[in-house]
Amino acid sequence: MANDHIDMNVKVVEMRDIVKKFGDFVANDGINLTVHKGEIHAILGENGAGKSTLMNQLYGMFPPTSGQILVHGKPVVLDNPQKAIKAGIGMVHQHFMLVPPFTVTENIVLGMEPVKGVKLDMVKARQDVKEISEKYGLSIDPDAKIEDISVGMQQRVEILKALYRGAETLILDEPTASLTPQEINELIHIMHSLTEDGKSIILITHKLKEIKASADYCTIIRLGKYIDTVKVADVTENDLASLMVGRKVTFTVDKPPMKAGELVLDVKDLHGVDYRGVEILKGLSIQVRKGEILGIAGIDGNGQTEMVEIITGLRKATGGQVLVNGVDVMNKPPRFGFEHGVSSIPADRQKHGLVLDFSVAENMILQNYAQEPFSKKGILDQKAIGKYTREAMEKYDIRPRDAVRKAARTLSGGNQQKVIIAREVNNDKDLLIAVNPTRGLDVGAIEYVHKYIIDQRNKGKAVLLVSFELDEIMSLSDRIDVIFDGKISGSVTGDQADEETLGMMMAGGKAE
Repeated sequence: MANDHIDMNVKVVEMRDIVKKFGDFVANDGINLTVHKGEIHAILGENGAGKSTLMNQLYGMFPPTSGQILVHGKPVVLDNPQKAIKAGIGMVHQHFMLVPPFTVTENIVLGMEPVKGVKLDMVKARQDVKEISEKYGLSIDPDAKIEDISVGMQQRVEILKALYRGAETLILDEPTASLTPQEINELIHIMHSLTEDGKSIILITHKLKEIKASADYCTIIRLGKYIDTVKVADVTENDLASLMVGRKVTFTVDKPPMKAGELVLDVKDLHGVDYRGVEILKGLSIQVRKGEILGIAGIDGNGQTEMVEIITGLRKATGGQVLVNGVDVMNKPPRFGFEHGVSSIPADRQKHGLVLDFSVAENMILQNYAQEPFSKKGILDQKAIGKYTREAMEKYDIRPRDAVRKAARTLSGGNQQKVIIAREVNNDKDLLIAVNPTRGLDVGAIEYVHKYIIDQRNKGKAVLLVSFELDEIMSLSDRIDVIFDGKISGSVTGDQADEETLGMMMAGGKAE
């Protein structure tokens, strides 16, 4: 990984004895980090271990309670992002900081727009964006609106935004959380081309395979404390997992054989358009039965988002049929689908999964607030809601445990995801639709989520799993349908699937 022509002894960033407290809560407890020029340095830790908090201090989002930050050997005070950007530090957040109605170009140059006299020079801006995106192999449509592009594309915009501002050290927070295997390989390639250019990358991730594939060094933190910094070439994935969670982690999913039962979801000849009004679903048909997990594998942008939004009532179809237990739920409101047996873990947890300003307890009962025991005669029973939430937080390991009445936005991304999973699994519907259910979760939490998904199947529920993680699709699914260009291009059983065959079918080729 390391680059021979770059002096790797140059320390670009040092964080010494960093302590960060929020009230009585100690998020970072004496953490040390040293990053050298031209290296990829991974930061590994469970959800809520304090990784993002540490990086937010380096990016000037808030100052450390105590400790020191040095950039190129000089102590600096980074008390706002402008100072961090000036010091050559850029950050791509896990939840993007983009303006949805603006175009790609407008977002990248925002606050640093080129001018011609007194007017904005958007022709130059567009040219600059095109040049920088070509230089680093980040192809993107400069005129597309953010609200209309995929999560993977939005992330490219964030990386380009940091590079446009002259970042020498780039912090990537969970950069591959929603990318396909091909896009992940591309991103790793981009990261290496950036480090060859002398830039340094700090990679916050839970994905051990990616750390092994891309990073030179890895610093592990657990429950806010510094555990160790290791040379990645010298450790295995299992070593990293044990350091991260403090126990042995099993990577295999225990899945007893099941005979699929009666049909729950029957999607026939589905047609639908994307945000531009272009047909993206071109006669898609799938079936999911009781006691089985159907995995949908595909590269982002082939219609899986639109398919899920149509089934869950968030988008209108232009043709076809969606039957749940024989009832047509197509083009009906989401509540109708929910009442007829559909629960879903959405792809975008902040946009469709949670009301961020509501408390964790309020989010837990979003669909059931009008029912007993949560309300009686139209009045919410706060005691019953609190008890239900505390039990769910315990069962699903949602941290911190005292966040029952706190806003959902105060939780880490992974814990927000667990709130959604707890709510939807507890809803106990006949069909569970899970879209990238382990996005941004650490290996310990992934283990839990997989267990709950398998539990649903074992209880005779139908599960539709849409995921960009091929490992996840292959280990959980009883059957796998591959989506390509708005149709199912091929199917394999879970035990016959391998990455190469699926990858080939995902790119439009036929299975051998």
